[in-house]
Amino acid sequence: MNRPSRLLTAAVVVAFAALCTVSAFAQARYVITNDDNSPNTATFYAIAPGGGLFTAKTISTGGQGLGGGFFATPRVNVVHSADGNCVYVSDAVSNDVAGININTLKKTGTFPAGPGDSGDLYGIGLAMNAFHLYAAYTASNTIATYGILPGCKLQYLSSITAVGLNGNPVDGISVYRNKIMVVAYGDGSIESFDISSGVPVSNNDLQFSSGYPNGNDPGGVDITQDGHYAIFGDIPTLVGFTTVEVSDISTGKLKPTTVYGGDGSLGTAINSNNVRLSPDEKWIYISNNSSGQVTAVGFNASTGAVTSTNCVSNTLSGYFFTWFYTSGLATAQATGNGKTIYVAEWGQPSSIGVVNVSVNSKGQCTLSESAKSYVNDANSQGLLSLGVYPPRAF
Repeated sequence: MNRPSRLLTAAVVVAFAALCTVSAFAQARYVITNDDNSPNTATFYAIAPGGGLFTAKTISTGGQGLGGGFFATPRVNVVHSADGNCVYVSDAVSNDVAGININTLKKTGTFPAGPGDSGDLYGIGLAMNAFHLYAAYTASNTIATYGILPGCKLQYLSSITAVGLNGNPVDGISVYRNKIMVVAYGDGSIESFDISSGVPVSNNDLQFSSGYPNGNDPGGVDITQDGHYAIFGDIPTLVGFTTVEVSDISTGKLKPTTVYGGDGSLGTAINSNNVRLSPDEKWIYISNNSSGQVTAVGFNASTGAVTSTNCVSNTLSGYFFTWFYTSGLATAQATGNGKTIYVAEWGQPSSIGVVNVSVNSKGQCTLSESAKSYVNDANSQGLLSLGVYPPRAF
């Protein structure tokens, strides 16, 4: 069974109105949301100096959204490459992935998966490298592989079965180059796949995480820039405090995870499904889904150790009045600590939280909600995923 701490079942929307010319769009920075509507849309927010957001454009994906699902399932993926600046958005009910050209803000196509692939249970999670996009379909327990074509287009190749030890579909998913894919099933189990030939092949390391016996199920996944460590944000089944787990994947397989937190040592903000490394890898940003907060914990990318626990935001504006859960995270800047964190705020309507990051000369972090927060999404009924362009380098 799935618990409310790991999923939601209402609509995701975010609206934008065009304010700039197409030539200006090519120079802009954006927050991009999967609106998860029926029919579905993706919305682009222009990032202003200081991190504020202004609506730019809403684009039809040509598919049908679900309106909810797993917290940690990444429904938006952004790529910045020589072949084009592209964003891909999943349509959970129509079982496809839409491509959008960021330079022109035009849809490039809607690309279905195989006939047996279905995402209308908890959504479709996306991860990609320079050659392939991987889409985790939660209703069919499958991962589809698409080849990336010029012009922000995709070509469906094939699908594999992927299911957790307790029967759950993929929740969080992340890839490191064309080497390894790491998934969390949201039921306490994790697994990695060899993607060197494109289509994933299991590394036969399906296992329960070290936190699972104590009531922590990995949900979200991120991987360090050098591919040495996989970081998991945990779904609480008992106490609920902030908990992350780290696995050494340098051998090409998952080693048993090291657990940090769970006992209040990383703070007592509740539920930690979503994790995102800062661009400089010195911080792990955590969306505390069930307490309306964001936590940052120090991270040593050389050793894989969580090194400090001193940075938790206040409860964000509007929590439990206009919105009810935080979800996906992204940073405004692609360098340093990211400067500003954007966090999806699930509600009816939904919103985007804007949280400023500051680090003093002693390395101490402060998270403070911006005066520009929250950004109301009048048409959104359940925002869970967002991305940023230009994206982080890994």
